[in-house]
Amino acid sequence: MNWHFPFFLVATVTLPSVCSQFNPLSLEELGSDTGIQVFNQIVKSRPHDNIVISPHGIASLGMLQLGADGRTKKQLTTVMRYGVNGVGKVLKKINKAIVSKKNKDIVTVANAVFVKNGFKMEVPFVTRNKDVFQCEVRNADFEDPASACDSINLWVRNETRGMIDSLLSPDLLDSVLTRLVLVNAVYFKGLWKSRFQPENTKKRTFVAADGKSYQVPMLAQLSVFRCGSTSTPSDLWYNFIELPYHGESISMLIALPTESSTPLSAIIPHISTKTIDSWMSTMVPKRVQVILPKFTAVAQTDLKEPLKVLGVTEMFDPSKANFAKITRSENLHVSHILQKAKIEVSEDGTKASAATTAILIARSSPPWFIVDRPFLFFIRHNPTGAVLFMGQINNPEE
Repeated sequence: MNWHFPFFLVATVTLPSVCSQFNPLSLEELGSDTGIQVFNQIVKSRPHDNIVISPHGIASLGMLQLGADGRTKKQLTTVMRYGVNGVGKVLKKINKAIVSKKNKDIVTVANAVFVKNGFKMEVPFVTRNKDVFQCEVRNADFEDPASACDSINLWVRNETRGMIDSLLSPDLLDSVLTRLVLVNAVYFKGLWKSRFQPENTKKRTFVAADGKSYQVPMLAQLSVFRCGSTSTPSDLWYNFIELPYHGESISMLIALPTESSTPLSAIIPHISTKTIDSWMSTMVPKRVQVILPKFTAVAQTDLKEPLKVLGVTEMFDPSKANFAKITRSENLHVSHILQKAKIEVSEDGTKASAATTAILIARSSPPWFIVDRPFLFFIRHNPTGAVLFMGQINNPEE
């Protein structure tokens, strides 16, 4: 099975018309936790949609933190629960580990700041972004929104291996006011450690969030996977399973309610990086028959409203935003933070693992892990605990 997960985060900064203590080991999880909180807010407003985001990509809000000052900076550090300046070296190390060739599966994280031609930025902002986030600075002609869009879209297309080819539209840029656009792109291509055979893929019934039944192609395999179950504080039980990629440093985790009568929305607020850590420590290997839908999901989200609910409000307000560390010559504010993620699931390109067959010695009939109703998925970089992607799939056919 070949999964591609490209993702981007765009923060558009415009000129207004009127002018902690931390544990380095949990830092990346803190970054991912912010993304999970954002996901919770999005799900509340779109409970029946397919939603895909990159919590790790949302952690690139740290690029804005480096340019913020005063209350604007305080709000960002409060919600993210760490200050980038104090943990730059650790962040840099984490970012390197996530894109390391040791993973075997391909992870690309690319950051860029597109700046209006002739716009002067503070040197420390540029150098710190380059050092901590490997962020490049490029010029763009925002006075010609179509041209600026083309150059940003081309950059994203290249960085996501062509998986996302249209990111910005010219109407999101203001030819008079836009000064700076931050872009974060995350691309992932993983091959399963234990393959799904194409001949086992058959159409099966999936009951979507709206209660309607759909016949969708589902992958199937009998193998040994780590799985488990737990309950929310309100005693709603749900099951989870780990499907490792062939490099073994990245896994997909799938969670769905044990009872079909329990809606997915009932278990989502319970989940954080701490919850996911507890799954990782309590799962046990079992010989299990996994049935999983093939699906493609594309989701675009403006993160502005979810971030406001979490307490990041000032950077969006033209009269209050303080980005003095980006420039002292003009007042800037953020007009949009857009995210688009695309996930494609099929059996293609998966490498077989000969080692797994030797473990299949259980005599009893195997349990089943059937994903035939709305579910959550997480793509986790296990050495750091970073959640690269997460999403809810309410209907694989959409």
